[in-house]
Amino acid sequence: MALRFVFHYPETRGSEGDMLDSGELAGVARAAEAAGFDALALTEHPVPGARWLENGGHQSLDPFVALGFAAAATDRLRLLTHLALAPYRNPFLLAKAAATVDKLSGGRFILGLGAGYQKSEFFALGVSLDERGALFDEVLDCLPLHWSGEPFSYQGLHFDARDVVALPRPVQDPIPIWIGGNSKAARRRVVERASGWMPMIGSAELARTANTSTLASIDDVAVAIAELEAEAERVGRTAPIDHLTSYSDPGLASPEADVERHRHELGRIEEAGVTHVLVSHDRAEPAIVLDWLAAFGATYIS
Repeated sequence: MALRFVFHYPETRGSEGDMLDSGELAGVARAAEAAGFDALALTEHPVPGARWLENGGHQSLDPFVALGFAAAATDRLRLLTHLALAPYRNPFLLAKAAATVDKLSGGRFILGLGAGYQKSEFFALGVSLDERGALFDEVLDCLPLHWSGEPFSYQGLHFDARDVVALPRPVQDPIPIWIGGNSKAARRRVVERASGWMPMIGSAELARTANTSTLASIDDVAVAIAELEAEAERVGRTAPIDHLTSYSDPGLASPEADVERHRHELGRIEEAGVTHVLVSHDRAEPAIVLDWLAAFGATYIS
């Protein structure tokens, strides 16, 4: 399968400006679809720390509401949370939000999940940071039960579901779950419970900020993917695993410049075992973003 491209809506960092300065979401989604992108991605930070926001953090929408809105404006484009924070919600509210987007989009939703790392956000939401791993695993237990459309019971850390049922079912059976993070726990969850992995390439400082392990280069990602696939084979898993990582290069601001170098780097990413690559653009005037999408699609996708 050829490398597929995911467009992450441009981030507005800090409190100056608005999240949608780069263009109204429906128009950007339609442009990404027309350019040949496989999916549109939005992230989640419902109530981040003010210091984080003013020191490189970014604004966000509710990704489920926003991706549902984007679904209504498009026909083919897939819709990815990159990523939603699993411990923040009761598992069944999370499952219902995901099922709703999948139902209304005709089966185009991908649920990208992470464990979260911002202490202030956990405190503000009344969620224990120390329990985030256990809460994440509860979510992964509960999602297939909820989406099955069959009655079930489940005793959680902070809830007790007794003979409950959730309808309507999502279109996909099941909705794909992609898990972000470089840690051993994240990789274990991918092998055992998910259909995709989203490793993060970055410096040791970035990894410390996100409270995860360091993967500093695409070579590191290649090794990690090979290890993950070997573990999947060892435990007898036969279902394929998608792998998504980001490609960020200042030169991509002009997609039609230095094309051979970018194609070479994208080729290395595909050789590493990556199936989906996430790209974005800095916050800019809407016309610039729309032109960039068309140029990127014509140069690297079509």
